Amino acid sequence: MTDAELARRLREHALLEGDFVLRSGKRSSYYLDKYRFETHPELLRELGERIGVRVREAAPEASRLAGPELGAVALAASASLASGLPFLIVRKEQKDYGTARRLEGDFAEGDEVCLVEDVVTSGGAAVEAVRALREGGLTCRTAVCVVDREEGGADALAREAVRLTPLFRAQEVIEA
Repeated sequence: MTDAELARRLREHALLEGDFVLRSGKRSSYYLDKYRFETHPELLRELGERIGVRVREAAPEASRLAGPELGAVALAASASLASGLPFLIVRKEQKDYGTARRLEGDFAEGDEVCLVEDVVTSGGAAVEAVRALREGGLTCRTAVCVVDREEGGADALAREAVRLTPLFRAQEVIEA
């Protein structure tokens, strides 16, 4: 599948038009519903393969992937299968039962991790995940996302010394 075909498929499956409130609190006339592309096997497989390649290019030193719950877990799992890199799940908050961990999966302090994200708007969720990874003793300098809405997310991550590498920019999907 070419980049243009994948962008068109993302548009067909995930682009909703209307009046939406985003996680950032901003209003938008469109919404990219990540669950509509993450739950479609063909798209999830294709995205996982591309994320795996992009991680190797953007973060060749990464020994792990990390996907924030809930939205990016399927993407991180797919990219893990495609790349052979193990992945971690970053919980929104530390659980208060069992192991009481915020980071799920096997890792060692100092491991280099590449954050996997779905749609990045202001970057708030991604920044929170990066901070959780660092609090867990991991290094995170790179994030790969499916779509960057180009509404400040890359800048927010840059302030945390993390470089965002998108597969697509929102306009590419909208115009596909």
